[in-house]
Amino acid sequence: MTKRLSTAMAVLSLTVLALTGCGTSATTSSGTMSAPAAAGANSAPAASAAPADLATATTVPGNIVVNGKGMSVYVFDKDVKDSGKSACTGACQTIWPAVTAGSGTPVVEGVSGKIGVITTDTGTKQVTLNGMPLYLFADDATPGDVKGQGFNKIWWVISPAGEKISTPAA
Repeated sequence: MTKRLSTAMAVLSLTVLALTGCGTSATTSSGTMSAPAAAGANSAPAASAAPADLATATTVPGNIVVNGKGMSVYVFDKDVKDSGKSACTGACQTIWPAVTAGSGTPVVEGVSGKIGVITTDTGTKQVTLNGMPLYLFADDATPGDVKGQGFNKIWWVISPAGEKISTPAA
């Protein structure tokens, strides 16, 4: 019983953080994922044994960017392109953790947009695509989930070219 109560409290806490840290309402959906696409002409060469920091996958909203574990990657409308900063701070970071680089230079497969890295307030190296910081969504449990798509109408998955996909997931 104590374990059930602890689990329920954790879920409630995450929900409260999501609503207070990043807005007041949500529209979410799930998707399915296929194998990552082949590397594009503008992609950085992959390290011999290192997994990609970013790759691509086909989900309900279309061909999107995913992290090295296949989890959907998002952009935040409140971020300012090329500002070198993330607008997701405090409780927002718990629900929307930064996509981080495994090394100084992110390894990409199939991503054609301009890849970069910014340093967060905590010293973490956050990956950017076309100057926009990238994030994961805490409620995406398995590769192919796109539960954060359209969240509060300010969180969006992103195309391999680095453009937000503002079509809600089906």
